[in-house]
Amino acid sequence: MTSFVHTTYSMEHPGVERAEQVAANLHRMAAGFNGARGAATLLLAAVVSALLVVANSVIGAWTDGHLLAAWVALWVVGFAALALLNAPLRRAGGRINAGFKAWRLARKQMAEDEKTWSLALTDAHMMADISRAMSRDARRDVRGFY
Repeated sequence: MTSFVHTTYSMEHPGVERAEQVAANLHRMAAGFNGARGAATLLLAAVVSALLVVANSVIGAWTDGHLLAAWVALWVVGFAALALLNAPLRRAGGRINAGFKAWRLARKQMAEDEKTWSLALTDAHMMADISRAMSRDARRDVRGFY
């Protein structure tokens, strides 16, 4: 007598499914990363630490018997700096990041222009195209003055 056994097996390995989920989560986290926010946080930490060093040196002069008061004053300066400088330094970080991106784009464009110009110096057809385009632009600019 013959009997058949029907078992159902998963077509995907559970470890592979977990790895795919981890990769999808990492991709989603990387998409949400904002470079300007990170730069602003780093800038804020630098400014606050500089303020704390200055406050520590100022407070260190009068802490003869007032150690608790000096500690409280130091932390008041630290938290006040965090509260007051967060927004301006975040904007400054955003501007620095945007300026860096613009500089990098300008450098890339300049390198591409250099490459095109060096190729145009060896190719007569490309040089003729550039000359025609420049003369057309010059005519259009001159027409604007009349």
